[in-house]
Amino acid sequence: MWRQHFPGIRPQIMNGPMHPRPLVALLDGRDCTVEMPILKDLATVAFCDAQSTQEIHEKVLNEAVGAMMYHTITLTREDLEKFKSLRIIIRIGSGYDNIDIKAAGDLGIAVCNIPSAAVEETADSTLCHILNLYRRNTWLYQALREGTRVQSVEQIREVASGAARIRGETLGLIGFGRSGQAVAIRAKAFGFNVIFYDPYIQDGLERSLGVQRVYTLQDLLYQSDCVSLHCNLNEHNHHLINDFTIKQMRQGAFLVNSARGGLVDEKALAQALKEGRIRGAALDVHESEPFSFSQGPLKDAPNLICTPHTAWYSEQASLEMREAAATEIRRAITGRIPDSLRNCVNKEFFVTSAPWGMMEQQQQQQQQQQQQPQVHPEMNGAAYSQMNRTMVQAIATGGMQDKLYT
Repeated sequence: MWRQHFPGIRPQIMNGPMHPRPLVALLDGRDCTVEMPILKDLATVAFCDAQSTQEIHEKVLNEAVGAMMYHTITLTREDLEKFKSLRIIIRIGSGYDNIDIKAAGDLGIAVCNIPSAAVEETADSTLCHILNLYRRNTWLYQALREGTRVQSVEQIREVASGAARIRGETLGLIGFGRSGQAVAIRAKAFGFNVIFYDPYIQDGLERSLGVQRVYTLQDLLYQSDCVSLHCNLNEHNHHLINDFTIKQMRQGAFLVNSARGGLVDEKALAQALKEGRIRGAALDVHESEPFSFSQGPLKDAPNLICTPHTAWYSEQASLEMREAAATEIRRAITGRIPDSLRNCVNKEFFVTSAPWGMMEQQQQQQQQQQQQPQVHPEMNGAAYSQMNRTMVQAIATGGMQDKLYT
């Protein structure tokens, strides 16, 4: 009976310990030396080193009950349906936009992340990018490597043109979770006035950290000398920074993105850099990865720093993330899914392996949750591009507040 109502749900073998020696696979890597000691008494650990599900061995697709993955592989609904026994996916990192978490929930697959992963490294790298934009170290280095002679004051002025003082500048953070807060603490030490926009956190946090909160995205863009992104990517905020929102920024502002590449419309950014509307940009993440300067709209953009999605990395952070991922797999093997999991990100879509008589009630609860608005309208960059001038003026004067927030 339950199969008629829930044809995609795996049977309830996960309500207790898994079958002896379950198979756990690292999908997009080959080094399992950290994970194996943690799981060796419970599971067989294999690696795939794949860039797509087409490269994953049939045995893994048929038998793996657990999977670990980085950001270099994408799992759509079609990909997830290829796995016949999968019960849990661990994203070794914080972002999970490369996994269709709703489809996973529909299929009875729990998805977990490591939300505290590399917070310090990401914040440090973000500050490096910000300082680089203000002090232009990258361009000064390039000038010397190219043989530029810098001796006189006039030559210094020419080669260091655009370098700016930091103290008193306003840094605007879009998203104020772990990474955003860590950046704020560091930025204050350099003399930045820090403001942030995040409609999801409760009031009061700004007081404890000595920063200022603004309540609309437009206010943040208008007030900031440098804008830094620290929010997750979802279907609603794709291209949050686009031609329209760039025009709301201060003339000659800086832009930094160490969050997710899809938050920025790179074509619009390239045009803004060429026109000088944005003075400089630093991107650790890109719409298409691995990133190459020879392809895409950014190839001829000036005043641009790009790094290959490495803001998170240090040997310590990598080790901690991998240990946390393997430990979460242990919880899944020895406990209940999703109840035993520490960081399950798709519980709202997940039909558990509870007694099947309860599933109808759970499905109704799911439908009610999905009907509620999940994403704040201000975080939808695409919505801004559809507004006309009258609506923009209304927002600026507060006249559209009720429409935006209801």
